[in-house]
Amino acid sequence: MTTELNMGGMALSEEDYKEPRCPLSKPGQVTPIPTRRILEKLDEHLGRNDYLSAEKLLNYWLEEATRGNDRRGKLTVLNEQIGLYRKMSKKPEGLQAIREALSLADALHMDNTITLGTTLINAATGYNAFGMAEEALPLYREAQRIYESVLDPEDSRLGGLYNNMALTVMAFGNYREAEELFGKALHIMSTQEHGEAEMAITYCNLADLVCAEVGMTEGEARIEAYLNQAEQLLDTESLPRNGYYAFVCEKCAPAFGYYGYFLTEQELSARAREIYERS
Repeated sequence: MTTELNMGGMALSEEDYKEPRCPLSKPGQVTPIPTRRILEKLDEHLGRNDYLSAEKLLNYWLEEATRGNDRRGKLTVLNEQIGLYRKMSKKPEGLQAIREALSLADALHMDNTITLGTTLINAATGYNAFGMAEEALPLYREAQRIYESVLDPEDSRLGGLYNNMALTVMAFGNYREAEELFGKALHIMSTQEHGEAEMAITYCNLADLVCAEVGMTEGEARIEAYLNQAEQLLDTESLPRNGYYAFVCEKCAPAFGYYGYFLTEQELSARAREIYERS
């Protein structure tokens, strides 16, 4: 479920991301970067599948945060870099961002905070995508401890954690624990507005779980049921047809193709392509 499509897009102009630092800033003084504006601009690029401009944006502001001694802003940028390099399959750059983010979070003494939990999840998801499940699982378990202690039980962030953690647990053959985690994710997502998209991803993951545990032939009926659920959820009329919906269609399409649902795979890929071309 990691297929990504880089369609390119409009390049950044300097005024899109650059704002001057105060020339009177003194060494050691913090000059905050505009994280909200950065994230809004990043969303625009990702909504067009324009990873190159997103990378340029984040690299620029990582340097500015370093120069301005804005360590919290730098951590925000590093977290976004981890996700971007995972999508771009840039392993060396992704691992460097993970190392820096974990080191910075430790230096900032963020014990038992949501920020630390989120950083651990991003790092773990990156490790898992880069084939390093052994490094990922301890980070997921620590993030689970933090999130469950500070978040509402139906917070959408817990749903994301359970879904991603289950994929790593699957890699170790712990199918019952993975199934339980997927179930928790589905419950939480079912309580969220427009949660159908995330639920569709989880149902595709459940199909993969059945295949890994008992094989495609023996698990055919269950796999078909899970994929039908996923398809119905993606057809939900109230789901906004935006960049995130396109991303989810891309995530799910290869699963349908793998199990022989080629028309559904083509339809989902076409939906994603149409949305990106419109943006």
